[in-house]
Amino acid sequence: MNHIGSATWKRNIPLYLMFTPIILFFILFKYVPMFGSIMAFKHYNFGEGILHSPWVGFENFKVLFSTPATIQIIRNTLLLSMMAIFIGFPFPILLAIMLNEVRSKWFKSVVQTLVFLPHFFSWIIVGGIIVTIFSQQSGMLNSVWQYVFGHSYAFLYHEGSWLSIFVGSGIWKEAGFSAIVYLAALGSIDGSLYEAAGLDGASKWKQIWHVTLPGISSTVVLMFILAMGRVMEVGFDQIFMLQNSTVSGVSEVISTYVYKIGLMGSQFSLTAAIGLFESLVSLILVFITNRIARKFGNGLW
Repeated sequence: MNHIGSATWKRNIPLYLMFTPIILFFILFKYVPMFGSIMAFKHYNFGEGILHSPWVGFENFKVLFSTPATIQIIRNTLLLSMMAIFIGFPFPILLAIMLNEVRSKWFKSVVQTLVFLPHFFSWIIVGGIIVTIFSQQSGMLNSVWQYVFGHSYAFLYHEGSWLSIFVGSGIWKEAGFSAIVYLAALGSIDGSLYEAAGLDGASKWKQIWHVTLPGISSTVVLMFILAMGRVMEVGFDQIFMLQNSTVSGVSEVISTYVYKIGLMGSQFSLTAAIGLFESLVSLILVFITNRIARKFGNGLW
């Protein structure tokens, strides 16, 4: 048995060597930085460093949660994340299913290129596109709006329309790229299942409902669990490029708060505390979501 294990180890050495950079990446950039979380329990200052700064226990957490602005920021983060997940999550699935049903290869290639392309744009470019479309003074949409209704509308300065733009821009940018995972899952479905369903008289819609969706259900659950793990991580780039002081009541989130208070205001201990809180909430949500998924036989562990 030991001889077999030794032979297996030697045979897989090239694979282990290929995996080494990935292990080093996670150790250096994921696990080692966790040590910095100790700042959440200290009154950090540059002079004394992380190890020698005075220990204050949960004082930073008390300060954070006694501030009304912090509660508002957490509420905004949850609101924007939940909107992005529950509104935007189905779009990659629907897009993958539609692309999978296309039989014309050239048309499928063109559509895939067009829907994948926005993912590679930075949020600076996307922000410029959004301003070009929705600007009150010179936006293309407002030109039409003013022609029809006789007045312009401040799409970027009303909370309702700003939320719609936030969710819509995220879907437009990422839905195509996210669909790649579901396209790969669709490729693993046995084609004979569709043939059998067709012989039984199932329409295309029934084939999608009874064959396609069950075939990718485990992938959907996996992606949903991962999405719930990022529920407290509203992307800084998107928010920073789209927000303005008029809609700060819904656009100020944890990532922008950390930037303004931590980096700009040098209150590192407070931002470390809220960052640790963010991570704990995400961890709990992942466990809860996985536990629910396990009841349907699709849990991660």
